[in-house]
Amino acid sequence: MKDRSAPSWTVGGLVVHRIDETAFPPETGAWLLPAATPEVVTRQPWLRPDFATPDGILRASSHTFAFVTADGLRVLVDTGIGNGKTRANPAWHDLDTDYLQRLTDAGFPPETIDLVVLTHLHTDHVGWNTRLTDDGSWTPTFPRARYVTSRTEWDYWAATAGQMEESRRQMFRDSVDPVHDAGLLDLVDVTDGPTTIAPGVRLLPTPGHTPGQVAVELADGGRRAVITGDCLHHPVQLSDPDITSCVDIDPGQAIRTRRTLLAGLAGTDVLLLGSHFPPPTAGHVVPDGEGYRLVPPAA
Repeated sequence: MKDRSAPSWTVGGLVVHRIDETAFPPETGAWLLPAATPEVVTRQPWLRPDFATPDGILRASSHTFAFVTADGLRVLVDTGIGNGKTRANPAWHDLDTDYLQRLTDAGFPPETIDLVVLTHLHTDHVGWNTRLTDDGSWTPTFPRARYVTSRTEWDYWAATAGQMEESRRQMFRDSVDPVHDAGLLDLVDVTDGPTTIAPGVRLLPTPGHTPGQVAVELADGGRRAVITGDCLHHPVQLSDPDITSCVDIDPGQAIRTRRTLLAGLAGTDVLLLGSHFPPPTAGHVVPDGEGYRLVPPAA
């Protein structure tokens, strides 16, 4: 029998569950973060064995986070890659995972989700927005939920729609447009600072990877956590925040965002939850030489 248990962390009175979708193949890390060569990775012993193989190959995964707010709102942060989607990346093409069963087993059946937060509108963060129906159409997976993303993010992609490559157009057609067309998508202004969207839940502007990307801050009982989105793809970027992604739209801004975020978290008790960090996924940011390292919380 498959182990469907969902790892979780407490943030005050909140319990944040990691809902696994799929591990990325070894070649993903080299494609996504080309400067994170095995030579670079092996210079950071703390990355192994959890975040990298013994020979310096990055480990990464697709997962989402689910929790219930203090007032009972049931929240899902990002929705992964999705099943049965036509994708240019062969590792993400036509997946058939048990993600929805894992979500249900963690106590979050799709029909009970109240709020879906999309940190940004990239393929591996919006896929389970929709699922295929018997008539061959894509329908919202979480029918009673409001889907939330930043207005800056939506406006950027809307303005560039005429120049989109076909693979991205396909992603919007099957995973974003059906939610928008159903009237379930809410756009939030997140430009000047943290923006509250629910009790204890704030969106933090973290642009660079995309213009409107946000991180998600959780707060309860004097404790805090931050879900990264893609301002951090992998813990290797703590050791060297200047490592950028091949799909960053503004790499320079991404570096500035990352440095600001990490400097603010370093030495605090704020829990960092990486949207693509493999297990143990979460930890505290600790200064380490000219960069930082991630220290998992005590069991």
